[in-house]
Amino acid sequence: MARILDTIDSPADLKKVPLEQLPTLAREIRDELVTVASKNGGHLGPNLGVVELCIAMHYTFDTLTDNFTFDVSHQSYVHKLLTGRRRQFHTIRQGGGLNGFMNRTESPHDSFGAGHAGTALSAALGMAKARDMRGSKEHVVALAGDAALTCGVTYEALNNIATTTKRMIVVLNDNKWSIDKNVGAIANYLNNIVTNENYSHLHERAAKFIERIGGSTAARILRRAEEVTKGFLLPSVIFEELGLTYYGPVGGHDIPTLIKTFEFLKQQEHPVLLHVITEKGRGYEPAMTRRKAFHGTPAFNPSTGETASTGTTPTFSQLLGDHLARFAETNDKLVAITCAMPNGTGLERFQPKFPERYFDVGIAEEHAVIFAAGMATKGYKPVVSIYSTFMQRAFDMIMHDVCLQNLPVVFCMDRGGISGDDGPTHHGLFDIAYFRCVPNAIHMSPKDEDEFVDMLYTATQHGGPIALRYPRGTGSGAKIKARPLTVPIGKAEVIKEGRQVAIWFYGRMGDMARELADQLEARGYAAAIVNARFAKPLDTATLAKYGADADLIITLEDHALMGGFGSAVLEELSALKSTTPVVRAGWPDLFIEHGKESELREAYGLSVSGVLEKTGPYLQKIKPARG
Repeated sequence: MARILDTIDSPADLKKVPLEQLPTLAREIRDELVTVASKNGGHLGPNLGVVELCIAMHYTFDTLTDNFTFDVSHQSYVHKLLTGRRRQFHTIRQGGGLNGFMNRTESPHDSFGAGHAGTALSAALGMAKARDMRGSKEHVVALAGDAALTCGVTYEALNNIATTTKRMIVVLNDNKWSIDKNVGAIANYLNNIVTNENYSHLHERAAKFIERIGGSTAARILRRAEEVTKGFLLPSVIFEELGLTYYGPVGGHDIPTLIKTFEFLKQQEHPVLLHVITEKGRGYEPAMTRRKAFHGTPAFNPSTGETASTGTTPTFSQLLGDHLARFAETNDKLVAITCAMPNGTGLERFQPKFPERYFDVGIAEEHAVIFAAGMATKGYKPVVSIYSTFMQRAFDMIMHDVCLQNLPVVFCMDRGGISGDDGPTHHGLFDIAYFRCVPNAIHMSPKDEDEFVDMLYTATQHGGPIALRYPRGTGSGAKIKARPLTVPIGKAEVIKEGRQVAIWFYGRMGDMARELADQLEARGYAAAIVNARFAKPLDTATLAKYGADADLIITLEDHALMGGFGSAVLEELSALKSTTPVVRAGWPDLFIEHGKESELREAYGLSVSGVLEKTGPYLQKIKPARG
């Protein structure tokens, strides 16, 4: 039997589907989400939770005219299915396929791209104001999760909406989760709205209002009638005081009620907020029972929800949690801070052992860094674990509040380097550049797991700001010593001597450096291998030696070349007045698309063959030592 989904190539096709068939379409969309995510991986749980909500939004609005902004936008898979990308949906997160987030270059239905939280309201407000100024009539709808309310930028937008535009719709998708369970006063506040018994007693005027827009089935929707006291509607007063008329809470899986409500909200000439209650992972039992695991999942067995075994080698994230807890046993000043990512950063392994020294501050990177700075002023050693791409959001706080005051905060930057299928919003390709320019900061990256533990230990002993960068997933599987060693700050490790070509690698590039050295040796060139360990400060003494003696220096980094490790080497050699040529291998001055890491490396020349091609003209001028 043909699926309804197979008839939909645009929102116009969706509007032709009878209302009574929309629940069937919702089931088909969920089946498609599970089928594709089981093969490609992806953000399954968030999308399962917004199926009916996205159907209702597209049934009511026209995204070729109206504008939708999605907070984070990892929950835009349903939107993609309904806006002409159904036939390409099986390519999502694959090289050359659909992006896992909103992307303005991918479709005219994507009005704003996003991959970091908290942007939906600000972007929507900018669009609404631009509409007002040019006198057009389109609707602007911002879909934000409740976790976005832990972002400071969301409140900055809320503070400006009522004074900036007279017409805008905010949809608060309340599922009580970010990646982990939501934390803090805002989560409690929204729960109080949902559970407040006053909402079961409708004021007569409110009841008539509900009948008018949605019939008796919509009786759970509430708005503030003019004569109702604020004490009666205290839970919603924060939004009302900010100038947004509050409606809700309403069930987010009730398509007819959602459509009727949106039709009503389209008629309002003032900013409104619709509070929608959804279930993350709805319709797929493994995603309902294991919400953290299915927020963003690798490929899995759709029948059981089980993922393929990843082996016994611990990830760098897991090593962080385990060894930070180990160091905390003898250092009662160590504290751990995460931004709604205890699982992704590995700090969920620290939390059970030291719950009083573990802090999840929600999606609030800027606050996390200043919070850590405050603790550091009182003698504590805060370890702030944030993905490299998300740490960018707190750059001013790193500079002004930590480094300017030379406070002993440890920045553990997970996902340093390419992040594969998640694409340009999640690649950690800029942290060397933005730390290297800040006085007092130290930036280091390990070649393997054992050196990672040594560096983590070193960071916890250091008396100033220090950043530890490490990649997603596992390393080479190096055995970890029983007792960590302190790594001398700014001291490189010479792994192999060689007088003709000096290969300086940073972080995870050790295997590539060894393979490159083997290839050069096979061609008769004596190659040195140096593990830089620090991008700041550089080991200037060792670099000066090779700058004077080597015929060619090659730098390898999993980072943008602009301002990266290779740039630091060039600057230092220039200061030393060295004339030794340098070939840098890293990522170009582009936002790198999503795809398999190996394919991306090959495409951009960050491979042994690519580096050999770049060095060819220089090698021709060097006489082989043998051969």
